[in-house]
Order: sequence, then structure tokens, then C-alpha cells
Amino acid sequence: MANVAVVGAQWGDEGKGKIVDWLSERADVVVRFQGGHNAGHTLVIDGKTYKLSLLPSGVARAGKLSIIGNGVVVDPWALLKEIETVKAQGIEITNTNLCLADNAALILPLHGELDRLRERMRGEGKIGTTGRGIGPAYEDKVARRAIRVADLADPDALPALIAELLVHHNALRRGLGATEVEARALEAALREIAPRILPFATNVWARLDDARRRGRRILFEGAQGAMLDNDHGTYPYVTSSNTVAAQAAVGSGMGPGAIGFVLGITKAYTTRVGGGPFPTELDDEIGRSLGEKGKEFGTVTGRPRRCGWFDAVLVRQAIRVNGIDGIALTKLDVLDGFAEIKVCAGYALGGETVDHLPAGRAAQAAVTPIYETFPGWTESTKGARSWAELPATAIKYIRRIEELIGAPVTLLSTSPERADTIMVADPFAD
Repeated sequence: MANVAVVGAQWGDEGKGKIVDWLSERADVVVRFQGGHNAGHTLVIDGKTYKLSLLPSGVARAGKLSIIGNGVVVDPWALLKEIETVKAQGIEITNTNLCLADNAALILPLHGELDRLRERMRGEGKIGTTGRGIGPAYEDKVARRAIRVADLADPDALPALIAELLVHHNALRRGLGATEVEARALEAALREIAPRILPFATNVWARLDDARRRGRRILFEGAQGAMLDNDHGTYPYVTSSNTVAAQAAVGSGMGPGAIGFVLGITKAYTTRVGGGPFPTELDDEIGRSLGEKGKEFGTVTGRPRRCGWFDAVLVRQAIRVNGIDGIALTKLDVLDGFAEIKVCAGYALGGETVDHLPAGRAAQAAVTPIYETFPGWTESTKGARSWAELPATAIKYIRRIEELIGAPVTLLSTSPERADTIMVADPFAD
């Protein structure tokens, strides 16, 4: 059976949590492969809502192994807090159903402080980070000064590692007018957290290789979305990791051949959080209506999301960059009741038509959408579980989206509830 990588095909918040949870019934292992606790996945199961950040969405399924891969930057305090939160909701988390890559880099308190300091200094030009230290932690990882999970098992080495780290960070903090970090306090905090984190730590690449060899089905779960990718997104208004499907292999310690099917998640409209270009954004009553009906507030930050019509240009680009085989179209029910619905089929730029989002910042800000207009539908699609339950105009809308993006709809979600999903094709099938 094929292993499946699930990635966002817009700017994140596409509903990956529900889709991964739904697919995890068919999987044996669920792997989170990038990002940090800036991600937010909401699961609604039997009327109960679970909000996850670091934990893979598979934790809500009994008998599944959940893995936090080496591509994730891990705030150990946030992870333990999240574990306690879901435990209080009835989900038991132990080292038998959750593994943490021992070569994953840690997010420390100084990373969050630096993140927030920088955003304040940017003023009107701020990127819109969550302020949780993800970017600074990835910077330390790339610069080879990060403290990793495995380092917690060697307390005698911690003072030297911390000293090397603080040479850089305290120089930055002096320049930003912030107080320096005290090495002993940071060491004490890491020594205290170590015995609570280390029971989850292991070489997950070996666990995954063993699972693959035994024919276990593996589900790779991405965070954010393709247009927030550090290379392929709307730079610099992006996250600090690679969010595309190729990162599933790198961020888990498996070869690219381990991924059989790439499923892209996309809303039936478009949203984005924070700053940056957004060609189809609707700063009007329709945009506000989409936000209200779709409950468009960040799972982690609570920030309202910017809303707009479906951007087929953007999604088509994401499909090509990720090698997406099929899409899961979510939140179709939010479009119920609109008299007409628009889809961006191309961009106008400098008197010409372009079929992709340019890399240049000025060009990204200057493109304007070229729309196709469709009749809406008055019937409710909420909770539909078969094509027969959908209005003909809704089906026509979906079919046109498939044509414009160049990929089929594999799954269709009609509410946040796990069961309200129409499967057109099984991504796990060979």
C-alpha cells in the first residue's frame, strides 16, 4: 500500500488536521515532519474539539503510532503542556504511542523572546510571525549551534553548548537593548525538563524504516501550506521551514521513494494569516461573511484570517511544486447561500496575463486576479457524505476547479466533523 504525504496547498489553515485524522484510520503511523508549535490543527470528533500544535493528528486514534520528526523544532515545555491538555480530554499519551526524534532541534525561551523583539522592531513591516521562536530556532539549527533533544541526555555537555549558543544570542540581545540570558538559569531549566522529555526520544528514522519494511502504512503530516514555504512561498512572508511534500522525506529521515501519494489540502475559498500578498483577498462584506461562516480564526493565535475567493493559479502552482496527485477540498459548505461565486483563473500584471505567482516582491504585490464567475447554490452541503447529496451547481464548481488546477478531487470535506467526508479515491491504494 502507498504511504501518503499530506500538505497544505494554500497559505495553511486548509483543514489538514481533520483530513489527517480521517486518513489515520487507514494508517499505522502518523509523522509530523516540519514546523513547530506555531501550527494549529483542529479536530472535531463526536462533537468534541481537540486543538493540536505539536502533536500529530493521529494521536486521537487508538492504536496508532505518532511521531514528531527531526524536521520539527520542538519547544519541550509547549509539548508537555499539550500532552497534559489532551490527556485531560481523554487521550492518553505515552512513549508507546508517541515518539520524538532525538535529532530534533529545541526551541528555547530565548528564541521566542528574540522572535517577538524582532517583530516589534519591524513595526509596519512586520512579517506576522506567531512569536513562538520558530524562526530563531531554525536559524540556530542551520548555524550548527542548536541544542537538540539528544543533548538533554548528556548534562555534562550542556554548559559548553549553552555558552556557544549565548555568544551569539547575547550579542544580538545587547544590540536590541534586551537583557542578556543567564547561562545557569537556562541550564537549570533544561536539566529540569530533560527527564520528562527524554522518555519520548528515539531514533525515529530507524522506527520508520522498520515500519516501512514491515509493510506498515505511513502518513506524513505537514504544517502550514505550500505558499508559506521558505523557498517556494511568498517570501519573505513565509514560515522558516520547507512546507512542501519533499520535506516529508527529509524531515522524517526516510528516502523520497517512501512517499507514494501526495495529497494537497485546499479550501473551497482562500485564507491567509499575517502580512504578505493575497491577490484574491476580499476586504468587503463577502470577505467578512466567509470569515464568519468559516470561523476563520487561528487555532494557535486566535487571529482573524484574511479571506478571499479560490485562487486556482496559486493552487495549480502548489500542485506542480509539490507533485500533488490529488486534492482534498475542504469547507465547501461555507459557500452555501452565495448568489454567485468567483474563482481566480489567471493574473493580470503590467498589461499581460500570467499563469503563476511571480517570485519578485513587487510583482507579487501588483498582480490582480482574473475571475471566472459561477452561480451559487441555496441548498445546504453541510454534512453531505456522497456526491448525490450535493447540488448540481456545487458539483459544477468542483469540476471546474479540477480543470483549472490540473488535479482531481480525491476527498471532499463538508463540515469539521470527521465523518462528513466524501472519498472519491483512496490515497492509500496502490
